[in-house]
Amino acid sequence: MSVRRLHNEQPDSFSFSEENETWAKEQIAKYPEGRQASAVIPLLWQAQKQVGGWLPEPAIRCVADRLDMPHMRVLEIATFYTMFSLSPVGKNFVQLCGTTPCWLRGADDLKAVCRKMIGEQGEITQDGQLSWLEVECLGACVNAPMVQINEDFYEDLTAETFEAILKDLQAGKDVTPGPQNSRHTSEPEGGPTVLQGDA
Repeated sequence: MSVRRLHNEQPDSFSFSEENETWAKEQIAKYPEGRQASAVIPLLWQAQKQVGGWLPEPAIRCVADRLDMPHMRVLEIATFYTMFSLSPVGKNFVQLCGTTPCWLRGADDLKAVCRKMIGEQGEITQDGQLSWLEVECLGACVNAPMVQINEDFYEDLTAETFEAILKDLQAGKDVTPGPQNSRHTSEPEGGPTVLQGDA
């Protein structure tokens, strides 16, 4: 994994919204006294969601202070886990799986769509709607190739279906997550082939 650094432009400050502050207290209360640092991942994740998909340095400090942890320790966590974006992202952040199963089933075609519609990794479209990053396995290899867009997964993609999804997202339309072919979840294409009759 390459070195991950904080974005060169940072906001002056961060504090949890009133709603997220209540949520944070509930998360911290789940852990025994003296173990509040166990809430670091959920709090970082909520801070990232509040900011709009990325985790600025003031948010990292805020979480550290909230959990009575050294700032450096929380920065280590934020830079280690790739689920935390350290730079601004588009409203629709595409994480494209480039691991072997997705690559064998057409991930390079999906990357070409990203480059055509968005630009290079880390770039954000002019309208602020789209950005993308190649990531490691997203955990649905049987449905390769796939992407994660924000918190939803889109599987069994082709260049054409993927481009249509991106165009709809850019236009503010609703899109349906999950397999983008006839498959239901991860069953074989065309439907189940075993255990169909009475035993």
